[in-house]
Amino acid sequence: MSSGTADTNTRAGDITKFTIGDSPDFSAIVQELKYYESVFQPSTEVRVVILETGMTDTEKIGPRGVLDSLPIRGGEEVLLSIEDNQENPNKLSFKKEKSLYVNRIGGIEPGTQKDLYTMDFCSREYLANNQTRVVKRYDGRINSNVVKILTENGGIQTKKKIDTDVTAVPYNFIGNDKKPFHVCSWLASKAIPAMVVDGKSSIGGAAGYFFFETYDGYKFKAVDKLLEGKPLKRYILTGKPDTPPAGYTGKLISAKIDRYIDLERNLNLGTYANRSIFFDQYGFSYQVRDYNIEDNQKDKVKNTGKHDLGWVHEAFTKGPSRLMSHILDVGTLPSGRSTEEQLKHWKDHPDTPTFDAANSMVQGMMRYDQLFTIKTDVIIAGDFSLRAGDLIYCDFPTLTVDHNKETNKETGGIYMIASLCHRLTRGDCYTSLTLVRDTFGRIPFKD
Repeated sequence: MSSGTADTNTRAGDITKFTIGDSPDFSAIVQELKYYESVFQPSTEVRVVILETGMTDTEKIGPRGVLDSLPIRGGEEVLLSIEDNQENPNKLSFKKEKSLYVNRIGGIEPGTQKDLYTMDFCSREYLANNQTRVVKRYDGRINSNVVKILTENGGIQTKKKIDTDVTAVPYNFIGNDKKPFHVCSWLASKAIPAMVVDGKSSIGGAAGYFFFETYDGYKFKAVDKLLEGKPLKRYILTGKPDTPPAGYTGKLISAKIDRYIDLERNLNLGTYANRSIFFDQYGFSYQVRDYNIEDNQKDKVKNTGKHDLGWVHEAFTKGPSRLMSHILDVGTLPSGRSTEEQLKHWKDHPDTPTFDAANSMVQGMMRYDQLFTIKTDVIIAGDFSLRAGDLIYCDFPTLTVDHNKETNKETGGIYMIASLCHRLTRGDCYTSLTLVRDTFGRIPFKD
């Protein structure tokens, strides 16, 4: 793909290979390519815009165009390789276990001299997910069972790398004929990471996982484990076309804060304080639990900013702003391989629920809500080395009349990439990032 701009940071990358089935290489007719990842999506996706203007391979294509001459009807294997325009280009190569498949074709604008249309590609596992169901019973650590669901015979049987964080509390469950990706996402909301923060166990404070796919494979990662890592790269927004200052990886071409403060939303979600009622139908009893940031999360979770999570005015963190209820599954699916073992376990732990809702349900909901307190959309020069779930460091200017502007001490700092889109056209290459963080305050950057 040729370059259409003199800006070497954002000029076009390259599509080095693009075939569908046994077709010739189609790189020359791609007008735009977008690659997507998100911590909320169990599969990556590629979308290309094709413009045919009479390009013909008489032996394999013929005079009627690609769609009808090959033909393309869905499910064909796609081999694709792309690279950005960094000094040392980062490459994404989709072949073998990473091969893509034709999923959708639409937006067709037919003509006698040219055809314009869009093609969406997905992974084999994404399609296999619709053909399989989880039916067995699973016991033990949630992260181990996620690996089993993704790899065992009769399922989607992925050969991709699976990266999981160890869970602290076991959970027994039955698949109930749900699709594998649905079950893994459902388990993510019930998982507690096995971690220690400042000498204290995370149980009762940290909770909540993400199940998603990146170019590197499948991820079953705890929210707080993701936030433990170091920022991979450092960017700055200056509003000037010059090169970034020393110490920075690159510049933010643009930035838009999509959400900065939404107090009513957070109160409705019970982000700061809430009350839950847990019903025990077996024992005909219930317990009421009040949760708040100060008592349940302080020193038990990692946060991206300098300030504690309770940065909102204390008047709105004292009383519960949301009421919830949950029926405890006491006596269901007790651990054990045989009936005798299960009965013994139940007798030894007659009041213990299978799902530890008191230490995971509310905490997980609070943690998800907190992580998306601040949401910022930025655009950088194309960088295919970044992944959803990575941490990066961003600095923003401070509004001041002083010509010697400093970086903003509140909005600058560590952000997590919630989603990304790599965009390649015939003239440029950009990466769009949706960044999130849970609190304010700039922590000094450390290499």
